[in-house]
Amino acid sequence: MTTASRLTRSRTRSAWMFLAPMLVVLLLVAAWPLARTIWFSFTDANLSDMAAAEFIGLANFEYLLTDPDWWQSVRNTLFFTVVSVSIETILGLGIALALNMHMPGRGILRTAVLIPWAIPTIVSAQMWAWMMNDVFGVLNELLILVGFIDQGIAWTANPSTALWAVIMVDVWKTTPFMALLILAGLQMLPSECYEAAKVDGVHPVEVFWKVTLPLLMPALLVAVIFRLLDALRIFDAIYVLTGNNQATMSMSVYARQQLVDFQDVGFGSAASTLLFLTIAIFTTVYLTLARVGSSEGDRA
Repeated sequence: MTTASRLTRSRTRSAWMFLAPMLVVLLLVAAWPLARTIWFSFTDANLSDMAAAEFIGLANFEYLLTDPDWWQSVRNTLFFTVVSVSIETILGLGIALALNMHMPGRGILRTAVLIPWAIPTIVSAQMWAWMMNDVFGVLNELLILVGFIDQGIAWTANPSTALWAVIMVDVWKTTPFMALLILAGLQMLPSECYEAAKVDGVHPVEVFWKVTLPLLMPALLVAVIFRLLDALRIFDAIYVLTGNNQATMSMSVYARQQLVDFQDVGFGSAASTLLFLTIAIFTTVYLTLARVGSSEGDRA
């Protein structure tokens, strides 16, 4: 055995030793609860008597896939995810480009931008719920003052505005997160490309589309996938703002309703399992496509 191979084996053992505590913790706090949830999804378990649960096969999933409320929650989740992440990506990119410029007070601005993200989601959702109240909410007062509306709107109670209200709160809360990730990517871009473009007299808009955006794309995709996975499992903001409202119910809120309100652990676990599988499949497909794209880029 060569010295190089012995060194590689030693480094591998050391890496596994450092990873072992984390793997044990993940097994206890994530893998075991996940396995129990999947098992309960194949049973008729009830919250009042978990010990009497009996195996019923795919019955929970069969009923779940025919439940219109479930499919409504799926549509709500997908709509919320696509719209909110798209808006947050565009706004985050604009904020990151602004914060990346050399200007006085840039450090203070970066700190101020992060304030919404630093506030706990439940706190920010409750704060916005008060602001959007149709009787004493400051948002309605401002809109009436400028003449956009004539009377207060119950933003979170009206089915036509409730989901948009949740999206607005999520955009306010999470755009700083996108801006922070994109800003980190911007600061890693090579300055030589910009210096060459400046020497050649290339217009800043053209520099953005032909230099900045292509180089930033890997960091941008990482930020988007993080937000997509987080948005697909949205629960707290929707539940605080609208509760179990059918117009805004997400897959997570639907699963919680079955588990807690209806005490149907088996059916709620089936909903949770489908949500987990949806996110897992989406992540696998994304990583596969990203790996293929990276391989093609290397060959080119």
